[in-house]
Amino acid sequence: MAADVRAASGAIVEHAEMEFAAVSALTLAVALTAATLTALAVSLLLARRMGSSLGNLSRAASEVAAGRFDLHLIQPHVGIEFDNLAEAFNTMAEQLEEDQRVRRLLTADVANELRTPVATISTYLDALEEGLRELTPTTLEVLRAQACRLTRLASDLAAVTQAESGILHLDQIDHDPADLLVAAVLGAQDRADGAGVALVLRIAPGLPDVRVDPERFGQVLGNLLDNAIRHTPAGGKVTLSAASCSDGVRIVVADTGDGIAQQYLPHVFERFYRVNTSGDGHGGGSGLGLAIAKALVRAHGGSISAHSPGVGQGAWFIIDLPVA
Repeated sequence: MAADVRAASGAIVEHAEMEFAAVSALTLAVALTAATLTALAVSLLLARRMGSSLGNLSRAASEVAAGRFDLHLIQPHVGIEFDNLAEAFNTMAEQLEEDQRVRRLLTADVANELRTPVATISTYLDALEEGLRELTPTTLEVLRAQACRLTRLASDLAAVTQAESGILHLDQIDHDPADLLVAAVLGAQDRADGAGVALVLRIAPGLPDVRVDPERFGQVLGNLLDNAIRHTPAGGKVTLSAASCSDGVRIVVADTGDGIAQQYLPHVFERFYRVNTSGDGHGGGSGLGLAIAKALVRAHGGSISAHSPGVGQGAWFIIDLPVA
């Protein structure tokens, strides 16, 4: 009797285990099927969204290639990588649009700068050819001056383009700032004397060395001194000074000349920007000197800024250079 009970119990347990295995297998099959279908649906959804995002990006890239930069991609929110890609594309399009705007302005400015010397040379040549003017020393001086103006413009354009594009090679060495300032003053002394402007040099003792390209940084100081002398009337003063500051060495070019109105200060380092357009004799530059100075100072890891209390109260330009 006991044996029959045990046999019956064993059969029941075996049957239960078989039923459990069958149910487990069915449940697993249903779960796997549901998971597969869900994964497939999600994959299809993501694929469609990613495909749509890539399609939008492709169309936007084609528009940019065709010269349209006023585009803005909406972040697809299908992953941080795609959002970052959309943001980077928008930034690129904005930068290209700004570059195009600057390029148009530069082309217009160059055309305007070339117009006057070319017209002057053409007029004098026509007059010489028709016998209306003789080839006198005065005529030669005018033609030579206009040719020099064209040469200076071409040289300045090349310099500012190289400096701003980052392709300018700098032969930087550790240099005593005092030597740089002395050389700059010696180079500008004749121009200051000719303009009747006093040129003053002030150098604080114990300045640390700065790491610069002497030739290129000499160009910076030369441009600033030329600008100051050109905008300072006879009897005025231009001061070149250097002193230590918290971040390195501070160099200042100050003058007692025309000064700059507050609304013009943010623009003085732009290409071809001239504050003084009155034709009172303080002009003559290419309009690129300060743009070149700013680009070269930045290439040296420094900063430059312009300051003035107002018209007729002088101006000063501050250069901060890191120590070597």
